[in-house]
Amino acid sequence: MGGHLRQEGRERRSWFQENPAPSLELIAQVGATPASAIIDIGGGASRLVDNLVKQGFEDVTVLDLSEAALEAAKARLGDDAGQVHWIPVDATVWEPLEAYDIWHDRAAFHSSPRTMTVRRMSRALSGP
Repeated sequence: MGGHLRQEGRERRSWFQENPAPSLELIAQVGATPASAIIDIGGGASRLVDNLVKQGFEDVTVLDLSEAALEAAKARLGDDAGQVHWIPVDATVWEPLEAYDIWHDRAAFHSSPRTMTVRRMSRALSGP
């Protein structure tokens, strides 16, 4: 994306969901509570963060390579954007500094080497 999010094409991408109901259902099924630390990898244009904030989740992080996508999400959330941790970085080189209870990504790692993904996930996810 080269730092520029094309608003008009966002909805045409195969991974985009106006209503991320399947992701929200899975997050509920794993027993998430408002105190659960959740990270959405590649979630810049996603509506998941909007829904998590609306549902009262207190520790939500969104990581995305595109600063433009993150800025668009912040603008969409308005005052609620301050409740979210925003990380503008390439997930393939990101080194997690904290642990998360739930790692969500819809398509961020579909073409990345599995060993890299598993290594980063194991460092980012909190224990049982």
